Amino acid sequence: MDPRNALQLASVGDIVDAVVAADRLLATVSAHRAELIDEARRRSELSEATTARPAGARWDARTMARRELLSELACALRLPQRSMETLLAESEALVHELPATMSALRAGEISYRHAKAMIDHAGSLPAESRKEFEEALLPQASRLTVAKFDGTARKARERTHPETISTRHEKCAGDRAVQLVPARDGMAWLNAYLPTATAHSIYNRISDLAISLQRPDETRTLTQLRADVLSELLIDGVGAPGTPSAGLGQGVRATVLITVPVMTLLGHSEEPGHLEGYGPIDPETARRLAAKAPSFIRILTHPETGCVLSVGRSRYKVPKDLRRWLRVRDETCRFPGCNRSASRCDIDHGLDWQFGGRTDSDNLANLCPPDHDLKSETGWSVKHARDGTLNWTSPGGRTYSTDPATPMGPAPPPPF
Repeated sequence: MDPRNALQLASVGDIVDAVVAADRLLATVSAHRAELIDEARRRSELSEATTARPAGARWDARTMARRELLSELACALRLPQRSMETLLAESEALVHELPATMSALRAGEISYRHAKAMIDHAGSLPAESRKEFEEALLPQASRLTVAKFDGTARKARERTHPETISTRHEKCAGDRAVQLVPARDGMAWLNAYLPTATAHSIYNRISDLAISLQRPDETRTLTQLRADVLSELLIDGVGAPGTPSAGLGQGVRATVLITVPVMTLLGHSEEPGHLEGYGPIDPETARRLAAKAPSFIRILTHPETGCVLSVGRSRYKVPKDLRRWLRVRDETCRFPGCNRSASRCDIDHGLDWQFGGRTDSDNLANLCPPDHDLKSETGWSVKHARDGTLNWTSPGGRTYSTDPATPMGPAPPPPF
């Protein structure tokens, strides 16, 4: 019988049972993946003793082996290297530090998200406390949602941890960070990881300012007002009373590139613009930024081919002009899976200068410092194609390609 017909004949209860069985299978596969990842780590560490360091290498054998493993796995699984590093650490913890959690995951009794919550909380405890913590919490994992289990584990960890919360807070405050996460339709999330008191103070401050702007004729919701207040405070600072809001662009510094199709700029097309580090933005925003934000570098594109016509000459100097051209072409680090902005990257010679590599667009690309080091210190290699595609080969022989973010016309003359 066709499985699709069988599903049509099954009751809802039967289908729910099948979903549960599939979910248990996912947990079992996740456990198997963790075992394989940890075995790869173990073999990588064993290879350190036999790995010959290239002449002039700056990394020791351990660093080289670990970075090669991380990059191999990250590219194979299509993950950022930082996410892969987390997965590698989680796999090691499951296999060697939390055997009961690993057994429950393998049996399909808990999900990987439950296991991850256990790892996160148990991992911060002294090694001698983890077994007792795991035994006490694991029965809860099989009956609670992930959020409920996470809360229960957090409270248990608080009771178990030998260090005071003040000491732990001081350590965790060192991890404070801000992240930009692109969303759909010209929107993005700006996330901040801060000490609780600081986060609450910021939220209360923007809430107070937002409430003060509420009027009978104000059409914006309180939530929208909070977002607008935060934007204006961060972009333009605190202006003089009565200063009108100039909207997006006034406080933006010359660190962002916006690509605008010629016909869009002239108002004859509704083709989206392109904001560096984000992607498509609506035509009206693109036109407004290009017209009213002189700190932006304006890039005009051909209406048919999309190739760049001009990057401007407002700051003309050949080496800088070529770097700017490469920044437009690449937009991000060109190593597979990396999204670090090209504005924070090094310019790498695909074929090293000392081996005859030329300083021109066909041999240059943006690589962030960690990936630049990875290329220089490990077995990764790259070949440049004429269209800007980079073809990478990993130490294990796997191949990956990264495409230019912007289709480009002929490159400017090389600076040397």
